[in-house]
Amino acid sequence: MTDRVLLTGISGFLGGHVALQLLNAGYTVRGSLRNLGKAGKVRDTLQRAGADISRLEFVALELMDDAGWNEAAADCRYVQHTASPFVLEIPADKMALIGPAVEGTTRALNAANKAGAERIVLTSSMAAIAYGHDRSRTSFTADDWTDLHGRGVNFYQESKTLAERRAWEIMDAAGRHDALAVINPSGIFGPLLDEDPGTSAILIQRLLNGSVPALPRIPITVIDVRDVAAAHVAAMTAPQAGGQRFPMGERTLFFKQVADLVAARYPDRRVPRRQMPDWAVRLYGLFDRDVRGSLAELGLPKQLDSSGAIALLGRPLIPAPDAILATAGTLVAYKLA
Repeated sequence: MTDRVLLTGISGFLGGHVALQLLNAGYTVRGSLRNLGKAGKVRDTLQRAGADISRLEFVALELMDDAGWNEAAADCRYVQHTASPFVLEIPADKMALIGPAVEGTTRALNAANKAGAERIVLTSSMAAIAYGHDRSRTSFTADDWTDLHGRGVNFYQESKTLAERRAWEIMDAAGRHDALAVINPSGIFGPLLDEDPGTSAILIQRLLNGSVPALPRIPITVIDVRDVAAAHVAAMTAPQAGGQRFPMGERTLFFKQVADLVAARYPDRRVPRRQMPDWAVRLYGLFDRDVRGSLAELGLPKQLDSSGAIALLGRPLIPAPDAILATAGTLVAYKLA
């Protein structure tokens, strides 16, 4: 009998790649969906990507509802919790992000502990590490935490920090600190598995369709989804992963560098090339809440120490330009841009 893994958020960009790698590694995957009506689409997507879907099953779970969690985790040797809200547009009510992030993490870890899961892998984020610090800080490690009282912390960063803090609190209270491993990726790019562009890919989509008139001097720390998924799978069984956090960011590119990569690959597209002055971005931020939430990052590239993730994978990370161009390539292939 193969080991069963409960994977929350299987229909997401990262969740789909984690499912693909788990199935290819021989695991049975029990994927959670908010609506089981999406099961057929997820099954078709993974089969088209080359997975053996005979070991794929589904369960309905809601991050904000207790129903079904204990049953879903009951016979699973491992739990992968990737489900969490991720947005480009920051909502007016921060609890729209914090509630599902924290309560979903609480339900997933409590169910996993009750089931005696050997290892729980949580998808956290760079957002829980690298924000709210003095602007002189540009390099961050697994020992760093976002300062929620610091300058410029937005609701998304707050939600990811609180959710991960809650995860460690739950595991420590249960005396199972080393049964948890946390992956902290930066902006996740790479090949789409289906025609849903997700969230990160929308940035590339906007470059390809020319809907971004100019480029703010905002840095993007990039990691390939295939590496993030591989780290999730490796952290599930690697003895050294227990009780550890794994920041993941291959390198940081300014938005203009990303646009230049896309424009060079697709010279027929009207990819914007003009960089917007910082003063213009700040002026625009007076009228746009989402832009205002990014003003603290203008001209401030952040680097993540990914040495732990590289050691976990046993190989270098996929270069950031490859991840960006893989996103663009699948957007074009699916006729999404």
